[in-house]
Amino acid sequence: MDRALPDGVVDAIAHGRHGDPFSVLGLHPQGDAWRLRAFIPGAESLDAVDEAGHVLTSLTLRHPAGFFEGALAQRQRYRLAARRGDTRWVTEDPYAFGPVLGPMDDWLLGEGTHARLYERLGAHAMAHEGVAGTHFAVWAPNAHRVSVVGDFNGWDGRRHVMRRRADNGVWEIFAPGLGAGTIYKYEVIGSQGTLLPLKADPVGFQAELRPSTASVVANPAPFPWTDEAWMKARARRDPRRFPMAIYEVHAGSWRRHPDGRWYSWDELAESLVPYVAEQGFTHVELMPVSEHPLDGSWGYQPIGLYAPTARFGAPEGFARFVDRCHAAGVGVLLDWVPAHFPVDEHGLARFDGTALYEHEDPRQGFHPDWNTAVFNFGRREVANYLIANALYWLDHYHVDGLRVDAVASMLYLDYSRKPGEWVPNAHGGNENLEAIAFLKRLNETVYGTYPGVITLAEESTAWPGVSSPTWSGGLGFGFKWNMGWMNDTLAYLREDPVHRAWHHSKMTFGMMYAWSENFVLPISHDEVVHGKGSLLTRSPGDAWQKFAGLRAYLAFLWAYPGKKHLFMGQEFAQGREWNHDAELDWSLLGIDWHAGAQRLVADLNRLYRDERALHERDCEPEGFRWLVVDDAVSSVFAWARFGGDGARPVVAAFNFTPVPRHDYRVALPQGGHWQEILNTNGAHYGGSNLGNAGRVCAESIGATGLPFSTTLTLPPLAAVWFAPEQG
Repeated sequence: MDRALPDGVVDAIAHGRHGDPFSVLGLHPQGDAWRLRAFIPGAESLDAVDEAGHVLTSLTLRHPAGFFEGALAQRQRYRLAARRGDTRWVTEDPYAFGPVLGPMDDWLLGEGTHARLYERLGAHAMAHEGVAGTHFAVWAPNAHRVSVVGDFNGWDGRRHVMRRRADNGVWEIFAPGLGAGTIYKYEVIGSQGTLLPLKADPVGFQAELRPSTASVVANPAPFPWTDEAWMKARARRDPRRFPMAIYEVHAGSWRRHPDGRWYSWDELAESLVPYVAEQGFTHVELMPVSEHPLDGSWGYQPIGLYAPTARFGAPEGFARFVDRCHAAGVGVLLDWVPAHFPVDEHGLARFDGTALYEHEDPRQGFHPDWNTAVFNFGRREVANYLIANALYWLDHYHVDGLRVDAVASMLYLDYSRKPGEWVPNAHGGNENLEAIAFLKRLNETVYGTYPGVITLAEESTAWPGVSSPTWSGGLGFGFKWNMGWMNDTLAYLREDPVHRAWHHSKMTFGMMYAWSENFVLPISHDEVVHGKGSLLTRSPGDAWQKFAGLRAYLAFLWAYPGKKHLFMGQEFAQGREWNHDAELDWSLLGIDWHAGAQRLVADLNRLYRDERALHERDCEPEGFRWLVVDDAVSSVFAWARFGGDGARPVVAAFNFTPVPRHDYRVALPQGGHWQEILNTNGAHYGGSNLGNAGRVCAESIGATGLPFSTTLTLPPLAAVWFAPEQG
């Protein structure tokens, strides 16, 4: 036997220390013949056989760990037939297959511009060179060796050592015979020769249910979408001028089975989707559905950015849920978390033994509030990874938009940091220039690729131009959460009505900056946890006053310029704080006050959709005019809303005291009869039915600069809306 292969190389293969096994294993030319080498631990003998099982050559055992080699007269297709005692098995040799990735992948991956990164990295069940199997590819440029391991190879990192692509640090291997459902992880030896904890796939499309942490090869079959009409209509919309009423949902606690089990995606499709549609919401926003290890993080500390969590079933179940939403006319928004990631050892943290996805310096790479790692947005491969992830949810799951979490923490280098705990930028400032560039590129890519899709920023500071186009210097988001409006108005809601006169500006100040951004008015999960109470408990007074005040506040939100956002349970005035470990208190709907609040929200959504004045100019100052702004003593507010050409105006008036106001004069933008289209004091909602008997008539008496006005009855702690009678 030709012993040209040094014993040290054989020993390195046998002990899993060789960083380039493709240069050793498989079929290699040697003079006029070919040399075949294979590593099959546990085998006592090994033959190369053809498709019919005929022996082509018997290989010689070179190392007791299972290293074999032998000669072949010519290059040809082969399989490996192994024996140990009376046990025999035939297997394909992963080192008989060429690479799946090509030069264009190397170029795009290295450049950080591979928009469909998810089609090349991760685990893809496929046929390669005529054989069924799974292609694995992972980025780990500083690793000495990367192997894919699982039950299929006894979790033995010597068995499926991957091929390193020198141009970009990606490792790949085609593993014949493996398909959907295969459990796997990556075994990584870092650049210093240290064996790291087993890693889940950063681009894994499916994951095990916690506390298990492995990745799963996903079903490669294309999903049979039925939402073509929805997708075409979405692409034609200007979201700023369409109604957007968002119902925020934590999928694990909206409903639960009596034994505490979560609803599956299919069960949510059967129950949540029709509920959202019946309530009149235009969108459902799901708190993060990416795989995450800790239930108590609510999904905001994701490990598997590309994998819908296993808590609610397989990935195709999530696709069916989205498809069902679209069939019901409901858009799907996802909370998306590109700001940071947890440091669980099976995740992204020090993935190849170095600070790969994060910064090495903890002043840049570690977040003190959440004990998480901060993405290195300036590294092109990391930015590519995140932007491709955003596109993945839009492409693969037809999601209609992404609400980007914790944007403020990305924009400021000193966010939640004391002096000396952060590193200034190149100009000495606290702006994170790399994150800013990342967010701009993200929005340009999303909007340039998927017309009609939206991005929304949870941004809590006065950063300018969050929802302005990037060409004008903005960040390029479609919308921004109006956190200032939310904080001010909820603080006002808490005040006893006798004190509200001294806090009147909390309800009016938002108009000073209302047109600086395209705003969403968020009443989110963050406002009903951690001792804050629910909207109902914020409202002071006895039970009647609490419900009346809540109804008035909800009508204030729906009449105010901006898109609407309400967390689940608030639509029926749940009294307790949200608990992620239990379902909502649906039994409360047996109480008329709670059912009345639910009916009110449905009617608010109906009017918001039907009355063009309430949504067409949500983001334009021409869509709003104050009618009563300074009556702090009475705690009364009134304004008019306007739509585009041909839209009838809507006038909304509010009384935030428990004292009814009779003969209260309010200006009107035009004459004629005006219909009372909403009265939150209606008995249908749980009120006393005091109101305006369904209509008022404009008088030619000028008020607040308008030629017409009328006198209203303003019920206690209530809102009344009016629109000109039609036809």
